[in-house]
Amino acid sequence: MGKEIIFLVEESQEGGFEARALGYSIFTEADSMKELKEAVKDAVKCHFDEEKSPSIIRLHIVKDEILTA
Repeated sequence: MGKEIIFLVEESQEGGFEARALGYSIFTEADSMKELKEAVKDAVKCHFDEEKSPSIIRLHIVKDEILTA
């Protein structure tokens, strides 16, 4: 198994989704989850040289929910 990169994905307050890589200066956003997945792939390609690019991109999706008692 090759190198892996993990992105923290959250819903944006303005709508859509935001993703930021853990341990790297990579950030992207999109209106839909489908668009975000493509944006993350593009951002990883832009950040790494082809031979150093991770073979696995993991999205850790976080969703906050507020419950009242």
